Amino acid sequence: MKINSVLIVLAVLLSASCSNLSKVLKNPDVDTRYNAAMQYYEEEDYAKAGIVLENLIPDIIGKPEAEKVQYYFAYCHYHSGQFDLANYYFKSFHDTYQRSAFAKEALFMSAYSLVASTPIYNLDQSNTEMTLSSLQDFINRYPESQYVAQAEAAIKELRAKLEIKAFEIAKQYQKLRRYEAAVIAFDNFRKNFPDSYLKEEAIFRRLESQYEYAKLSYYTVKAERIEELAQMYIKFIDKYPNSEFRKKAETFYKYTQKETAGL
Repeated sequence: MKINSVLIVLAVLLSASCSNLSKVLKNPDVDTRYNAAMQYYEEEDYAKAGIVLENLIPDIIGKPEAEKVQYYFAYCHYHSGQFDLANYYFKSFHDTYQRSAFAKEALFMSAYSLVASTPIYNLDQSNTEMTLSSLQDFINRYPESQYVAQAEAAIKELRAKLEIKAFEIAKQYQKLRRYEAAVIAFDNFRKNFPDSYLKEEAIFRRLESQYEYAKLSYYTVKAERIEELAQMYIKFIDKYPNSEFRKKAETFYKYTQKETAGL
């Protein structure tokens, strides 16, 4: 019986809530609807706030209230987790109200809205690249903005995602025995992420892939690839003399010595 009573109370409250929203939407007074939207917003009921604000838009075109309605409308989408729409409405706000006190914030939020919707590292990263570009565009346009530090932190986070993605792709080439592609991929990783914590392992894996690549090479090109392997080893040991991969790397160099003597 108690459960049924609770369900009845919830149903009544829901019905009353819907009834109140309907009354707000039908109210011809712009100020009444605007104040209701702000109350919903303050109560973090972003769905209802968004509905009322959208209802207001046709009635406030060209009026002073239009700016804030569009501003909060974009935030309703952001707080509701509709990040693609938030990106669109924040960008639209910035382009429409470039002299607004909220313009810089809107351009930042148009880019920042996409950060949460970027995929995990092992999926396609096209959206991540686009988001990075948008964040960098914001920094370039407003280098003195209070949001620059937050934008830079987001860029760092997204680049870390791209870093892991690039490293895993290179490892996959190696796993599939596509050693030439692995050598190129690990070399590109080294160039694109020079400060990566994975850099040492990437350079070693490039060396390892070159070793396998040289072993599988035809006689006509084997000497050249063995020489490249020897040079890679020397550079690796010079850069990382105490590397945890040193012992394994030395076996590759011994291979070059042995093969060179036999050629």
